Parts: sequence; structure tokens; C-alpha cells
Amino acid sequence: MIDIHIKDGGGSKRSALVLDDQSLYVTPNNNVPAPGVESQKIIIFRQYFTDDGTKTGSNDMRVNGSTTNVDFWIPSSVDRDRYITSISFEVADQSATLDKFGAITALTNGCQLLYDRPGVETIEIDDAIKSNWDLIRLCQGNPPIGSAADAFRANNVVGNAEGYIPFFDLKVILPPYGIKLDAGTTDKIIMRIRDDITGIDAFDAIAFGFERLP
Repeated sequence: MIDIHIKDGGGSKRSALVLDDQSLYVTPNNNVPAPGVESQKIIIFRQYFTDDGTKTGSNDMRVNGSTTNVDFWIPSSVDRDRYITSISFEVADQSATLDKFGAITALTNGCQLLYDRPGVETIEIDDAIKSNWDLIRLCQGNPPIGSAADAFRANNVVGNAEGYIPFFDLKVILPPYGIKLDAGTTDKIIMRIRDDITGIDAFDAIAFGFERLP
């Protein structure tokens, strides 16, 4: 085996760094905005939170979780590292206001958003989402639509029902790639319903991100 070193030709004698996966560590050059010529190693990921973690499971989170909690989740992949960069929420109901959940009284227990790594730890991203405002605050007021009584609220989201559509940018709290779900594990992001929210018109969530090809 020939031991080869790549060094700076400008005289600094700095060497290039090779990572544990045998890849060469590089950083983007802001003067060259175009992507490199290497083959694409990531693909887009999009999936609803569902009651079984699959794309075909139910994504309708209007369930009764008051007696037995009901989980909707995004799982890890068998063979690809999965990065969740954002979550788009939708909660809609006629006459919805910020202090309620949909248009029903603020929840007693509240929904939980969890990053679960079985056998390692479970992190509470939010431990009690009880109102529309709690969900908007989690998402840091994004998008800031409407004003006054209509702040953050969109009309006719489901039929003639008003709705809140907060967008949780995970790259803000975990830059630059959001939450990583390691390949071949049981890692997952969970939306846990702990109240009866069957009475509203809509409640669901979509995760966006990318997968790194093996």
C-alpha cells in the first residue's frame, strides 16, 4: 500500500482530511455556486405521519387517545440514513381560534412530539401541544400569515373550515440537516395523541427531508 498525502500547494503544508467512511472532507466554495460533478448521493423524502409508520397507513390524526395514547410516526429506513428537515402540520375546524385546538376546548393532556431512539433515549421536542397556539409557537410562528383575529389562520383549508398550517423547520434547531434517523435502527419521530380530538375537521402532519443512498 502506498501512503499518499494531499497537501496545500500554497506552502502551508496543510493536508486533506479523510473521514472514517473513507470519504474526503471538503467544504463548499462560495465562489462556485454550482454543485460538484460527483454522482448524486441523496434523494428526496416525503411522508405523512401514519399510525403504522408506513406510507399506506392512516394519516388521519383525529383519534381518541384519552384512554390509550395513539402514536403516528415517521420511521427510520432499513438501509438509508434518513434526515427529517421539516414538518408541515395542518389543523382545521370551523371557527378555529388560537386558544383552542381546532375549534374544541384546549386539550387536557396535549399532544407530544418525540424523537425516539429505543434503548438510547426519548427526547421530548414538545411535551404538551394543547392549543393551536402551542403548535404555532413550536413552529416559531412560521408562516406568519394573516393579522389580528386571523393571525396565522388560513380560510377554507378543509371545505369552509379555517385552518392553521404551521411549518416546523428542524434545520433551525438542528443545523444543517435536521433530525437524523439512522439506517437499520428503530429510530422514529412520533406525534403522540393523548386526548379525544375526533371532533375537529382535520389534523395531520407531513415530514420532508432526504435520504442518503448507501
